Amino acid sequence: MSKIENMGQKLMKELRVQGFVPTPADENDEIVRDLWESEKRIRNMTQHSAWSGDTPRILRALPGFIDHTLLKPDATEAHVRVLCEEAIVHQFASVCVNSRYVPLCREFLDHSSVAVCTVVGFPLGANASDAKSYETEWAVNQGATEVDMVIPVGSIKSGHYLNAAKDVQAVTQAARPHALVKVIIETCLLTHEEKVNACLIARAAGAHFVKTSTGFSTQGATVEDVRLMRQIVGATMGVKASGGVRDFETAMHMIYSGASRIGASAGVSIVSG
Repeated sequence: MSKIENMGQKLMKELRVQGFVPTPADENDEIVRDLWESEKRIRNMTQHSAWSGDTPRILRALPGFIDHTLLKPDATEAHVRVLCEEAIVHQFASVCVNSRYVPLCREFLDHSSVAVCTVVGFPLGANASDAKSYETEWAVNQGATEVDMVIPVGSIKSGHYLNAAKDVQAVTQAARPHALVKVIIETCLLTHEEKVNACLIARAAGAHFVKTSTGFSTQGATVEDVRLMRQIVGATMGVKASGGVRDFETAMHMIYSGASRIGASAGVSIVSG
């Protein structure tokens, strides 16, 4: 048994003793089935030797990895409309915006394949769990189909894992069955052990992805963290690399390290090679 597996067993035993009931992945859930199929397709693609040397093929596939992101506080409706236009043109996986812009994006993208992603408890993760739950429910009702929440980093740092697990679970329950949930663990603020436990908590609480960073802290995604997160969650969850991914080369390093989504405001530059 690996060290990570041992840590996982210890953590889950601790949480169950405290009364936490995990949320298992439901194979009958359409979102879960689609995620598993997507993860399998990405894994097969990136492990195929022909793919690594086929630049045109990579550039065709790359937009589907990208959450085209605009989370700046001074973003305007005009900026958000441009974001949506770019997402349609390049066929990005989603646009990721603050929740007040979810209705605008849903209307703009209604007849496209681009998903609407929003953030919850952003960027600190220190909001009350009830507030995160309400924010999630409101955003989903307005048309968001993906929710990127920030884990309560302080709870992880304090070893209050039950608090963190209940916080994530409050969001996953509010999002079901209409939206997938990505849990931002803010890797730059965590130790190795804390990163492992944060990812294990996200999985136990029913999240669909783990995500490296908000892009608003001291550092963004690193290849080492993406590789570790993929090792922890395996093939049944997604891994999103976010923060500091601004060019084609960096994006490809993240993908080959295990990322199945890239969060970036520089999506157009990335797919332009």
